[in-house]
Amino acid sequence: MVNVRAAIGVDLGGTNIKYGIISEEGKLLKKISKPTGKNRGELQILKDIAEEIKKIQTEFIKNNGYIIGAGVGIPGPVLKNGYVENCVNLNFREINPQKVLEEMLYKMHIAVGNDANVAALGEMWQGSGRGFDSILIVTLGTGVGGGVVQERQIVYGSRGLAGELGHVVVKPDEKEFCNCGKRGCLDQIASATGIVRMTKRILDFTSAPSILREEQWLDAEKIVHAAKEGDVIAYLSLDYCMSFLGKCLAEAGCIIDPQVFIIGGGVSQAGSILKDMIQRHYEKNLSLTKQKTPIVIAELGNDAGIYGAAKMIMIQEKERMEKQNDDRSEPSIIWRNSGACSRGGRASGRLK
Repeated sequence: MVNVRAAIGVDLGGTNIKYGIISEEGKLLKKISKPTGKNRGELQILKDIAEEIKKIQTEFIKNNGYIIGAGVGIPGPVLKNGYVENCVNLNFREINPQKVLEEMLYKMHIAVGNDANVAALGEMWQGSGRGFDSILIVTLGTGVGGGVVQERQIVYGSRGLAGELGHVVVKPDEKEFCNCGKRGCLDQIASATGIVRMTKRILDFTSAPSILREEQWLDAEKIVHAAKEGDVIAYLSLDYCMSFLGKCLAEAGCIIDPQVFIIGGGVSQAGSILKDMIQRHYEKNLSLTKQKTPIVIAELGNDAGIYGAAKMIMIQEKERMEKQNDDRSEPSIIWRNSGACSRGGRASGRLK
């Protein structure tokens, strides 16, 4: 590895933190995953991230590589300046992770964005969003994230809330509270956590046979696998959860009208069975046009976040370099008085 320019992409999730070194050409050079340990507090999590970035950078430099900076995707609303008011799944409150990490990393260039927005950028760069100018991505993991890219730019919104589909209320009669304090959020139903919760409710409600009853520990992956194997309870439960997502996408389409919907996150690895469920419920709930927006599965899978985070810092670095070049090339204008007067008595001068 000689003179390779790359960026570090960090995808901060509720369960794991994924790190990737991505070259400027979009090649994934290395990937690492570490547990988040979200109960240890926001500053400790950021300290862990900073320490891992230092290790990655040190090793990369030893191999004659150059790190442009690091981008970080966070599961919650993030303003363009990196400020996070409230990240409910990690209990981040009124903190600017971008500034904190820059201090911890001795002014290394850091960019911070909402994880789903960042994943959308990654998919547009190297995934299933290639060739599109506007996309809406939904990430199904521990929670539900949403991100919007319009004209190939991340849409933040005035308060960082653009694309936050996870906390749109879709089931008002829900009895349990979401981490955000509301009831019936999409996050409570269509996430991996929500799928498990809803499946347990159905299993308790009915005595119908299901291979899921044999599981001591139930997770979304097992439910998806059972649905693919023809387990009726598993299929009905997954379809029920995806019905809320399909309806939510139909409503979001009336506002954003993207060229494509992309489904990412860990649950998206279910593939076509998941996509077909979402597409069916989406089309059933959208009646204004016959031409329906296609729904596709993210090509980058769980890596979309690290690709997008790396691309985010690359974009900022490019903008910074262009600004510096513009500043250097701007001619200085000096008015020099010749000291002589023309016949009309006016001072003669010239621009230099």
